[in-house]
This record gives sequence, structure tokens and C-alpha cells, in this order.
Amino acid sequence: MNLYSKKQTWKIALLIFALVVVGASLFFSNNIVTAVSEQERGHAKQWADAIKKRIELVELTDSTFIALREKERDRMELWVNATKEVSAATSNLDADLNIDFPMSLINANDGIPVIALDDEGNISSARNVDFDSTAFAKEHNELAEKEVFKLIDDTLLKLSQEWAKVNPSFTVDIYQGLYFMTYVYTDSKQIVRYERKRDSLIQRFNEDLVNNKGLVPVLLVDDEQKEVLATNIPNFDASKIDSKIADLASQNTRITLNFQNEGQSFLYFGDSPELKQLQYFPYIQFTVIGLFAIIAYLIFSTFRKAEQNQVWAGMAKESAHQLGTPLSSLMAWIQLLEAQGVDQMALTEMQKDIDRLEKVTDRFSKIGSETKLKDDNISSTVINVVEYLRPRISDKVEFTLDAPDEILHAKHNASLIEWVVENICKNAVDAMEAEGKLHVHLKGSPEWIHIDIKDTGKGIPANQQKNIFEPGYSTKKRGWGLGLSLVKRIVKEYHKGRVYVLESRVDVGTTFRISIPTK
Repeated sequence: MNLYSKKQTWKIALLIFALVVVGASLFFSNNIVTAVSEQERGHAKQWADAIKKRIELVELTDSTFIALREKERDRMELWVNATKEVSAATSNLDADLNIDFPMSLINANDGIPVIALDDEGNISSARNVDFDSTAFAKEHNELAEKEVFKLIDDTLLKLSQEWAKVNPSFTVDIYQGLYFMTYVYTDSKQIVRYERKRDSLIQRFNEDLVNNKGLVPVLLVDDEQKEVLATNIPNFDASKIDSKIADLASQNTRITLNFQNEGQSFLYFGDSPELKQLQYFPYIQFTVIGLFAIIAYLIFSTFRKAEQNQVWAGMAKESAHQLGTPLSSLMAWIQLLEAQGVDQMALTEMQKDIDRLEKVTDRFSKIGSETKLKDDNISSTVINVVEYLRPRISDKVEFTLDAPDEILHAKHNASLIEWVVENICKNAVDAMEAEGKLHVHLKGSPEWIHIDIKDTGKGIPANQQKNIFEPGYSTKKRGWGLGLSLVKRIVKEYHKGRVYVLESRVDVGTTFRISIPTK
């Protein structure tokens, strides 16, 4: 018993040590994860600052772009007014009207593309349009001149329609109430260059975002959190923006970006794949170590049990061999005593003990050997062992047997089952200190034969019931702790049955159950 008490103490101590190691490892791992997470958050903030600088540059470009557009609008109005003056002068009969200044304004427009349409919507003229009519005519030299001019007019007409969608047109009366001209214009090459620079900045920003492999997953959304402004998440599904925002928000606090023209935007960012791996690595590591420990334990436990089995078998066979010689001598002495006329009753009792010793020797010889099971009446086996034990236990023990009238068949080895029942009964008598009640109950079912052995002894505490069948466990000071271990081996390994404590209460008694399969 002391052995198993120490074993339990060592188990608890090792478990506490393992928990301390696991706790310390998780503590340091979490500290590392926290440090890396803070570092990644710092990188995300730095990247957010870079976004602000980049978009400030875009906003500056937009401001310049807007100012240039307003300036070109003013120039276009001035140009149209000058055109009106020239038109008024040419339609006026007063030839002394000076048109030099308006003409200089008209001629000063060398950058804003303008297309003039007559009152019927046909092309009248074009100025500063990036369209080479001469090259176009050469490209279509297979067409007639009239058809070429028509294609040129159609091309310019499409351009005018596109320009009118972006910038408002101007209408000038040439002959009041009779004839007018419509002027449409578009951005100058200077504004187009600024626009391309702005688009290049935005494109470069998105490319930097996508190509930055060291950046954590980020999602930049508008103030309503409905539109994705930028992200480096591959194959991002915009329809799942709400769930993705919730996922990233659970990992890190969002960063608010304030832009002059666009208002607020929110930057959500998550943990990098490396950080997630670092978070789960200790658990994976302990799982792998635990599996390795379990597999190693099972392997070594199997080898240990195999070694124990060999020791059991060796001890049993050696015991049977050692008992053989004195048994032969005793049998010879009985024959000698019979020849000398010794009391026959004494010789009969001696013969019974010798028969018993032979049975014990037979039992030991079967341990470690292939046991032959016979489909026989197990009730008879139990009755025989009970009848043998009755005169050999204390008169203060009330020993009873309850067996059904019908024959109960089961495949078993009678000699070994007798040993099992005898061993448990003797332990029960010791537990009662040779005074109390011992009851053996035999009952059958379609699949099992149950042998219940109930005593009124000291009982077995619940925390010790799982150890009583282990080798070396004993409550006796002089006990070896092998009896119940042999019982379990005989029932479980040789008969494929079960033996266990069915019920036990301290200072009330214990009931052991032996279950032998019927087939």
C-alpha cells in the first residue's frame, strides 16, 4: 500500500511540475506575442502616417488641379467674350469698330482644346485639338475626300459630346436671333499632366500596399464603412466587408485617418500570419510533446507488462516445479504410514491436503502456459470451492451460497476459477478479521455468468479501489499483494472476463463481481 501511496504522490508532484512548466512557457510565449503584436501595431501606425503624407500630396495635387481648372474656365469665358465681340463687330455695319484686342485674346488661346458647333450641331471649327486631320486623311487615302471629311467631323463630334459631359459649353449669338455658335472645351495638356500625376500617386499607393509583403493585413474603408478604399488582402470579397471589419476589429483597435477633402477614413488591420503561428505554436508544441509522451508511455508500458508476464510465468512454473519434489515424498510417506497401521482418519486428511497441494501445483503450472477452457457447468465449479472452504474458515464466519437450480454453462478452466473464488473469499475473511458474513451469489444471463462475493468487512475506500488489482498492493503488513493481481490475470487474460469491485462502503462491506462470458 505504501508503494502505491508514494506512486500517487509522485504522480501529483509530476503533474504539478508539468503544469508549472506549461504555465511558464505560455507566459513567456504570450509576452513574446504581445511584444511582436505591439511592434506590428507600430508598423501599422507608421504605415498609416505614410498614408496621410501620401494623401496630403494627392490632396495638394487635387487643389492645384482644381485651381488650374478654375483658371482655365475663366480663360475660356474670356475667350468666349472676345469671340462675341468679334462676332458683333463683323455683323455690325460700322467698319471703324476696333477688334484688335478681342482678336488678340482669341489668338492667345494656344492650350485649351475647343470645338465650335453651328446651330445645327455640325462641326464648324476646332482649335488646339490633339487630332491630326492630315495624318488621318493619309491613313484613309482609299476613301473619297468627302468621306474623309465626314469621318473627321464624326470624330470631332464624338469628342465634343464627351467634353460637354465634363465641362459646361458656351453659346454665342452670331446674328441675333438668327444664327448662333456653341463652343465646347476640355482640359488643357497641363491639367491632364497633373491629373496623370495624381492618378500615378494613387496607383503607386495601391501597388505599394499590395506589394508590401512585410505589412500586416490592412483594410482602409470610408467613414460609413461601406466602401473599400485600399487593402492588401488577396482576393478580397467586398460583399463580406462587414464580417471582415468585425474580424480585424477583434484583433486590433482601428486607426482613424482625417483627410481634408474626403473626411474621415478608418484603417483596420490584423495580426500577421507569423504572429498567429507564434500564438498557436506553444499549444501545438505541447500537443505534439503530449502525443509523443503518450505513445512512449504506451510502448514502454507494453514492454513492461510483457516483462511482468514473463516474470509471473517464470515464478509460477518454478513454484510448481519446486512443489513437485516434496509432494512426491509426502505421497511416499503416506504409503509408508498406511503399511505401519497408522489411524486411517489422519491419513485421509493428509491425503486431502496433498490433493490440495497438487491442485495448487497444477494452477501454478497453468500460469504462463496456454490455458484450455472447457464448456462446462460453472455452478458445479463454484459449489466445489465453497464446499472445500467451509470447514477451513472460522466458525464465526457465516458462509452462504446462493446458486440457481438450472445448470449454468460457460467456457472456463475449473481449477483456475476455483483459485479465483478461493482467493477473493480468503481476502474477505481477512477483511472481516474471521468474524462476519460471507455470501456467494451465482446468477446467469444470455451473455455473462456473474459470481458476486459479498462480505461484511472493513470495506475499501473509493480512492484505493483502482489499485487493489495492481501487483504489490496489500493492506496486510506481511502481504505480497499478488493474490488479486493473479485473480485479474486469470479472469481477464485467460477467460476474457471482468473482475471488479461492484460495491464497497467503509465499515459496511465489499462486493466483488466476477463476470465470465458464456461464449
